[in-house]
Amino acid sequence: MIDVRPEVAKALDLGAAVVALESTVISHGLPSPRNLEAAERMEAAVREEGALPAMVAVLRGSVVIGVSAEEITSLAEGAGIAKATTRDLAALTASGSAGATTVAATAFAAGRAGIHVMATGGIGGVHRGGERSMDISADLAEIGRTPVAVVCSGAKAVLDLSLTLEALETLGVPVVGYGTGSFPAFYARSSGLGLEHRVDSPEEAAALIARQRRLGLPGGVLFCNPPPAETAMDPAEVEALVSSAVRAAEEKGLRGKEVTPFLLDPLATESAGRTLAVNLALLEDNARVAARIAASTSSMD
Repeated sequence: MIDVRPEVAKALDLGAAVVALESTVISHGLPSPRNLEAAERMEAAVREEGALPAMVAVLRGSVVIGVSAEEITSLAEGAGIAKATTRDLAALTASGSAGATTVAATAFAAGRAGIHVMATGGIGGVHRGGERSMDISADLAEIGRTPVAVVCSGAKAVLDLSLTLEALETLGVPVVGYGTGSFPAFYARSSGLGLEHRVDSPEEAAALIARQRRLGLPGGVLFCNPPPAETAMDPAEVEALVSSAVRAAEEKGLRGKEVTPFLLDPLATESAGRTLAVNLALLEDNARVAARIAASTSSMD
């Protein structure tokens, strides 16, 4: 049920650096043609750092690791592509439906294939009001049980970032700043929430991953890389934009996986396109950082 494409399988057999990439951002996270641009920029960044990109998706009854350029285009332009978290994989592969994988499903597939590092934009987490609704992304639990390091720019800005950090602590997930001592707020470089652990180089990140594995600790490591300074937005402005958009989502009664796609358009419109620019920049930068960490990790194996 897990189809590791030949180029990826060969790289893994040789002990080369491989970076898994989630596909939900292509099908559900960005508008066309920015979604294809994001995929191209992420894959190019990984290759430029000497690693192999391996985008994950559900296609024709299998979880595919290393989808082709043509398949990426179909994920970006096709209608009816499911948003697939871990719980959806069995049903989608059984029905033969296409699905774009979330952080959770991507991490699961990467872990099964022996890929140690993946890149994304922002992870899912505890939604605002989650202490009442229990609306909590499956990303958190999957990172807590799958030994894959996730490079991100914190959690999506529409979430309750403080509760998300609390949930990650409960699940035993090390949350590590990459060149920062603060939890990023996706569009902003800092949420104002401090982190206890920090690394400042790919080598330090790889050493931490190695210690996690040698200690026999379950689960992965969350490396939080702030969005590039030249595109990052002011935290107060981001919060004002997000609060307004979240109220609109609540008025429509949206929950869970429906919320983030709905919020993207108003955020982009109200920010005059700046949220899209930040999103593209951080996706590329996270892919680049993940490739450097993967290269350092492979050299230590």
